[in-house]
Amino acid sequence: MYGLYDCSGYGELEHRVEVKVIYSQLLFNDTVCLRKMNKNASTVFLAIIGITNALSADKSSVAPKREPDSVFCHPLIIGHRGASGYVPEHTLASYALAVFMGADYIEPDLVMTRDHQLVARHDNELGLTTDVAKRPEFSCRRTNKTVDGIELTGWFSEDFTLAELKTLRVIERIPDIRPGNARLDGALLIPTLQEIIDLVKALEISQKRVIGLYPEIKHSTYYRSLGLSMEQKLVDILHRNSYKERNDPVYIQSFEVNNLKELKTLTDLRLLQLFESDKSLQPFDQLQLGTNLTYGQMATPEGLREVATYAYAVGPDKSYIIPRDENNNLGDATTFVSDAHAAGLKVHPYTFRAENNFLPSEYQTKDKVPTEIGNLAAEIQAYFDAGIDGLFCDQPDKPARIRNCSR
Repeated sequence: MYGLYDCSGYGELEHRVEVKVIYSQLLFNDTVCLRKMNKNASTVFLAIIGITNALSADKSSVAPKREPDSVFCHPLIIGHRGASGYVPEHTLASYALAVFMGADYIEPDLVMTRDHQLVARHDNELGLTTDVAKRPEFSCRRTNKTVDGIELTGWFSEDFTLAELKTLRVIERIPDIRPGNARLDGALLIPTLQEIIDLVKALEISQKRVIGLYPEIKHSTYYRSLGLSMEQKLVDILHRNSYKERNDPVYIQSFEVNNLKELKTLTDLRLLQLFESDKSLQPFDQLQLGTNLTYGQMATPEGLREVATYAYAVGPDKSYIIPRDENNNLGDATTFVSDAHAAGLKVHPYTFRAENNFLPSEYQTKDKVPTEIGNLAAEIQAYFDAGIDGLFCDQPDKPARIRNCSR
């Protein structure tokens, strides 16, 4: 059973944990190893812009766990790659900021290293989000690969050991849209799943609340073909950290199907089936198996009933719920939410982002400049009104301000 204050895996932890947020003295401190904390007050340095928090809590102050997600406000807020609208994605700084902004869950995408370690990256190709291209010692690792049927050139996580990845520094994925994030280029490190869990457990104490984990398995079939299967490894880490039961604050998500069915036999933790935006596409494992199953078929009432045999929830691209019209405005809501609910599934669409570049036209600023922040709250409200149960958001403070905290 999940123990909120089970400190196994990172040593003794006193009631007082100081979380100091330091921007002017980053020096790569976002990967502090919480496992080295002893019985003295411990300091965790996290690179988050502009605030300093010193927080303490008593272990008895957190309410006991009840039914799945009953300790959270609703709809659920999932910090997409952390608070990636403000800090480079998939860093301890991004995850911590998402928590401070009110996210109920943080979402680490997981890829595998050569030495079988799970780390947080959206892509196994590292050139988009690290400084690997500027590292002459790794120039010979640049190569061509086909990942999920797509030809890529770059540097890949599975060709690096964890120790080697720890020498890299994170950079902003979309600096043209988020130039503010790019000011942190070179300051943050790639975290392991265990470091993320350690952070979550420390922040639960300082924030006096439950914080959920929402890991996504990336490229499952591809990694399996390399002898780097992720499913059992992920389950082992979660179970070792006392995340074991259906009620525990964890969802495991994937765009593939058969790995979720396998996970159903390995753990009681809840599973979420992701849906690609293009309904004509197939989950890659189904393509490899030669089935005809598409995401569009999975989104029908019959398809959703089948998904419900192995998953607790679905994560569609938000266009499945409210498509956009030819003018890039929101159209009418579909029956996807009601169909999913009828099948017994929760609905957590992705991805909500505040910049004009990602918003429907009616919620963009008048100047339409891609980097400007538009009216994300209005878009989110439309989806709340459509009956969703949660959402993935790059700026988790935006939905936190407008939801009606129902339980």
